[in-house]
Amino acid sequence: MKKQVLILCTGNSARSQMAEGLLRQLAGERMDVFSAGSKPSTVNPLAIQVMAERGIDISHQRSKHLNEFLQQPFDEVITVCDQAAEVCPIFPGKAHRIHWSFPDPAAVTGSEAERLQAFRQVRDSIEERLRAWLAEM
Repeated sequence: MKKQVLILCTGNSARSQMAEGLLRQLAGERMDVFSAGSKPSTVNPLAIQVMAERGIDISHQRSKHLNEFLQQPFDEVITVCDQAAEVCPIFPGKAHRIHWSFPDPAAVTGSEAERLQAFRQVRDSIEERLRAWLAEM
Protein backbone atom coordinates (compact mmCIF):
# COMPACT_ATOMS: atom_id res chain seq x y z
CA MET A 1 0.00 0.00 0.00
CA LYS A 2 1.28 3.45 -0.91
CA LYS A 3 2.32 5.83 1.83
CA GLN A 4 0.18 8.98 2.01
CA VAL A 5 2.32 12.12 2.43
CA LEU A 6 1.17 15.71 3.00
CA ILE A 7 3.65 18.60 2.73
CA LEU A 8 2.63 21.85 4.42
CA CYS A 9 3.80 25.44 4.18
CA THR A 10 2.01 28.70 4.87
CA GLY A 11 1.28 29.90 1.33
CA ASN A 12 1.54 26.57 -0.53
CA SER A 13 3.18 28.60 -3.30
CA ALA A 14 6.87 27.67 -3.40
CA ARG A 15 8.57 25.35 -0.86
CA SER A 16 5.73 22.86 -0.41
CA GLN A 17 4.94 22.92 -4.13
CA MET A 18 8.56 22.19 -5.05
CA ALA A 19 8.73 19.47 -2.38
CA GLU A 20 5.53 17.88 -3.74
CA GLY A 21 6.93 17.77 -7.27
CA LEU A 22 10.31 16.46 -6.15
CA LEU A 23 8.90 13.77 -3.86
CA ARG A 24 6.47 12.59 -6.55
CA GLN A 25 9.43 12.07 -8.88
CA LEU A 26 11.80 10.59 -6.28
CA ALA A 27 9.28 8.23 -4.64
CA GLY A 28 7.66 7.08 -7.85
CA GLU A 29 4.85 4.64 -7.18
CA ARG A 30 5.72 4.23 -3.49
CA MET A 31 3.84 7.33 -2.31
CA ASP A 32 0.83 9.53 -2.94
CA VAL A 33 2.04 13.09 -2.37
CA PHE A 34 -0.03 16.21 -1.66
CA SER A 35 0.76 19.73 -0.51
CA ALA A 36 -1.28 22.45 1.17
CA GLY A 37 -1.00 25.65 3.16
CA SER A 38 -2.62 27.50 6.04
CA LYS A 39 -2.96 30.62 3.85
CA PRO A 40 -2.86 29.32 0.26
CA SER A 41 -2.21 31.71 -2.60
CA THR A 42 -0.98 30.71 -6.06
CA VAL A 43 1.96 28.62 -7.25
CA ASN A 44 4.92 30.95 -7.65
CA PRO A 45 6.07 31.27 -11.29
CA LEU A 46 9.72 31.11 -10.19
CA ALA A 47 9.05 27.80 -8.43
CA ILE A 48 7.52 26.50 -11.66
CA GLN A 49 10.55 27.75 -13.61
CA VAL A 50 13.26 26.21 -11.41
CA MET A 51 11.41 22.90 -11.24
CA ALA A 52 11.14 22.88 -15.06
CA GLU A 53 14.94 23.21 -15.12
CA ARG A 54 14.94 19.76 -13.47
CA GLY A 55 12.40 18.36 -15.88
CA ILE A 56 9.60 18.42 -13.30
CA ASP A 57 6.38 20.15 -14.35
CA ILE A 58 4.49 21.65 -11.41
CA SER A 59 2.57 24.14 -13.56
CA HIS A 60 -0.59 22.01 -13.20
CA GLN A 61 -0.41 22.04 -9.38
CA ARG A 62 -2.65 24.43 -7.48
CA SER A 63 -2.34 26.08 -4.10
CA LYS A 64 -4.66 24.31 -1.65
CA HIS A 65 -5.88 25.00 1.90
CA LEU A 66 -4.94 22.36 4.47
CA ASN A 67 -8.63 22.09 5.42
CA GLU A 68 -9.12 20.13 2.17
CA PHE A 69 -7.14 17.30 3.76
CA LEU A 70 -8.32 17.25 7.39
CA GLN A 71 -10.46 14.15 6.89
CA GLN A 72 -7.81 12.27 4.93
CA PRO A 73 -5.48 9.92 6.81
CA PHE A 74 -1.77 10.47 6.21
CA ASP A 75 1.27 8.42 7.10
CA GLU A 76 3.59 11.43 7.02
CA VAL A 77 2.90 15.16 7.46
CA ILE A 78 5.96 17.25 6.61
CA THR A 79 6.12 20.97 7.37
CA VAL A 80 8.71 22.91 5.36
CA CYS A 81 8.40 26.32 7.01
CA ASP A 82 8.39 27.34 10.67
CA GLN A 83 5.02 29.09 10.57
CA ALA A 84 3.28 26.03 9.13
CA ALA A 85 4.79 23.88 11.88
CA GLU A 86 3.22 26.20 14.46
CA VAL A 87 -0.27 26.23 12.92
CA CYS A 88 -0.37 22.66 11.62
CA PRO A 89 -3.47 20.93 12.99
CA ILE A 90 -3.47 17.41 14.32
CA PHE A 91 -4.21 15.10 11.44
CA PRO A 92 -6.35 12.00 11.94
CA GLY A 93 -4.80 8.59 11.96
CA LYS A 94 -1.22 7.61 12.54
CA ALA A 95 0.45 10.56 10.80
CA HIS A 96 4.09 10.92 11.72
CA ARG A 97 5.04 14.60 11.81
CA ILE A 98 8.34 15.87 10.43
CA HIS A 99 9.53 19.48 10.41
CA TRP A 100 12.20 20.80 8.06
CA SER A 101 12.86 24.52 8.04
CA PHE A 102 13.72 26.03 4.66
CA PRO A 103 14.07 29.77 3.98
CA ASP A 104 11.31 31.36 1.91
CA PRO A 105 12.73 32.00 -1.57
CA ALA A 106 9.77 34.25 -2.38
CA ALA A 107 10.94 36.65 0.35
CA VAL A 108 14.21 37.31 -1.50
CA THR A 109 14.36 40.65 -3.28
CA GLY A 110 16.74 41.77 -5.98
CA SER A 111 17.21 41.03 -9.64
CA GLU A 112 15.41 38.17 -11.33
CA ALA A 113 18.73 36.29 -11.44
CA GLU A 114 19.15 36.70 -7.64
CA ARG A 115 15.59 35.59 -7.00
CA LEU A 116 15.97 32.57 -9.30
CA GLN A 117 19.17 31.63 -7.48
CA ALA A 118 17.30 31.70 -4.15
CA PHE A 119 14.64 29.38 -5.57
CA ARG A 120 17.31 27.03 -6.95
CA GLN A 121 19.09 26.87 -3.59
CA VAL A 122 15.88 26.04 -1.73
CA ARG A 123 14.88 23.48 -4.41
CA ASP A 124 18.26 21.79 -4.09
CA SER A 125 18.11 21.80 -0.27
CA ILE A 126 14.64 20.26 -0.33
CA GLU A 127 15.76 17.61 -2.81
CA GLU A 128 18.79 16.72 -0.67
CA ARG A 129 16.61 16.38 2.45
CA LEU A 130 14.01 14.28 0.60
CA ARG A 131 16.68 11.95 -0.84
CA ALA A 132 18.17 11.42 2.63
CA TRP A 133 14.70 10.81 4.13
CA LEU A 134 13.80 8.28 1.44
CA ALA A 135 17.13 6.50 1.92
CA GLU A 136 16.33 6.08 5.64
CA MET A 137 13.00 4.39 4.89
